[in-house]
Parts: sequence; structure tokens; C-alpha cells
Amino acid sequence: MRRIRRTFSKEFKREAVALVADHGYSYAEAGRGLDIDAKLVGRWQRELEAADRDAFPGHGKLPPMQQRIRDLENQVKRLQMEKDILKKATAFFAKEST
Repeated sequence: MRRIRRTFSKEFKREAVALVADHGYSYAEAGRGLDIDAKLVGRWQRELEAADRDAFPGHGKLPPMQQRIRDLENQVKRLQMEKDILKKATAFFAKEST
């Protein structure tokens, strides 16, 4: 039987981390209380500490810095492709004129 993947809101994740950070719960206690795995609460805490306000961007969205990197990589690929086309065209026309 196939399990349905649960999704959690940004607020839920922050509140789960707050149980551990602010209220002194252990990961296991917080996980049991919220009916989630304790490792998940720990991962959310690490993500929140690392990215703070950019943590938990949601459904396929990247943090702003990662999105900027992806956009720049795509631009580099496009520019390299354009350069290669221009090189081939230059070689073609140079060959035609001789």
C-alpha cells in the first residue's frame, strides 16, 4: 500500500521547532506530540538556524540565493550556445568568401 506524503506549512514547522527551542521539549517529545518523526523536527531546526527568514520556501521554490545561482547558470549556458553559433557562422562565411 502506498503512503501519502504529508506536507506541512511554514508556520507548523516554526511552531514545531519552537517547542524544542523555546519550551524545552526534546525532539522525540515534540515529534510524538505532533505525530511526526523526531528527526524531522531536528532537520527543520537546522534549516531554520541556517536560513532563518528564508527557511522553508515551499513546493519547489528555492531560497533567493539559490534561485539567483540557477538563473545565472542558465544565462551562462545560453550565452555559450550563442557564442558557439556565432563561431560557426563566422567560420562558414569566412569559408564562403575565400
